[in-house]
Amino acid sequence: MTKALRFLAVLLVAFPVFAQAQSQRSHTQAELDQMLAPIALYPDALLSQVLMAATYPLEVVQAARWSRANPGLQGEDAVRAVQDEDWDPSVKSLVAFPQILQRMDEQLDWTRSLGDAFLAQEPQVMDQVQQLRQRAQAAGNLRSDQQIHVEQQGQTIVVQPASPQVVYVPYYDPLVVYGPWWWPAYQPVVWAPWPGYVRSYRPGISVGFWWGGPISLSLNFFFGDFDWHHRHVRVAYAGNHYYRPRVIVNRTVVVERGRWQHDAVHRRGVEYRAPEVRQRFASPQVDRREALREDRRDERRLERRTARRPAQLQAQPAARVREQTQAPAVTERRADRRQQAQAPAVTERRADRREQRQAERVQAQPQPAAQPRAERREKRQASQVQVQPQPVAKPQPQLRQAEQRQSMPAARAPQTPRVERQAERQERREQREERREDRGRRAG
Repeated sequence: MTKALRFLAVLLVAFPVFAQAQSQRSHTQAELDQMLAPIALYPDALLSQVLMAATYPLEVVQAARWSRANPGLQGEDAVRAVQDEDWDPSVKSLVAFPQILQRMDEQLDWTRSLGDAFLAQEPQVMDQVQQLRQRAQAAGNLRSDQQIHVEQQGQTIVVQPASPQVVYVPYYDPLVVYGPWWWPAYQPVVWAPWPGYVRSYRPGISVGFWWGGPISLSLNFFFGDFDWHHRHVRVAYAGNHYYRPRVIVNRTVVVERGRWQHDAVHRRGVEYRAPEVRQRFASPQVDRREALREDRRDERRLERRTARRPAQLQAQPAARVREQTQAPAVTERRADRRQQAQAPAVTERRADRREQRQAERVQAQPQPAAQPRAERREKRQASQVQVQPQPVAKPQPQLRQAEQRQSMPAARAPQTPRVERQAERQERREQREERREDRGRRAG
């Protein structure tokens, strides 16, 4: 009885651990075939972008909502419209293909499982893609046509767009294009036919594919591609307008040059299911990328401000432009010079000059007579006694007035005598009375 109880206790302890390990185990080959079936025949560059974007499920949801809100944008125009969004470049690239984003948003659990499998089992995922392509080729449904170019490179099947600047996104039924499905317990993911897609029935064209309209893109639009020899996704073209190589600071994980790197910041807190993936990307060192993310935001804001600054300066007055364009260092130097100009020595010189001007004003004022009044009176009487004036005949009043008029300047001539002025006033008064009487007679 004791042994049975011990055995039951061991089972109770071990069962949760076993169940958790089973839930976190790697995906089997059947599960990989099931989730890769609807996208394994995409062109290599497009498939690499889908696998990378699947590792950021929440940003895929945001991009799908943006795509539904802007149905008139697709291709590179849509990618340029979301250039300022804080999404991973792989997610931004998929807004050029609204149908793919819509399917990934509708089946979010499939999207998350695909991303987790890609992070945990990248070589196995690429191997299963090649096996699915070989089955489609053996069934006669994967060959070159007007939309795609299929090339056999040894044991590797490479799928590329027929034109480098025009991409067709294929739709196909996995239960048809691969032939009879080989995993009865794991049926492939099947999507409904996309609106606007038609099936070609011309000779030489695979009946398993449906094609929509072409999507025009620039050269090197896709920054990702497959390195089939080393079985990983690489960054093939890092110079396009929406992808910038990441700068990793104090990262202990050694990554091959040119290999794509998952950014845990864009995971937006979604838990990693595989323990090895969680240990690799959820370490404290990954938290330092939050600072790099903020730096990238600041750089974008600075670029936008710099781009708008010339137009703002042109719209402002010239004086204000000169003030804004002056560097802070120049302003500080000018302030220092103003402070130096107000030194104590200069203040003293100004005070000396002020005192000197005040003394000059005092000297210029008339000095009061220093002699007493009695002395001045005696001197005046002495001068009168010494110089006796000659008696002069007193002129008549009329002659005196005439002499005064002649001696005064013309501008200050005496006025008309009083009698004459009174006569003039009396005459003017009589004239006014006559005019008043005339007006009264006219009014009567």
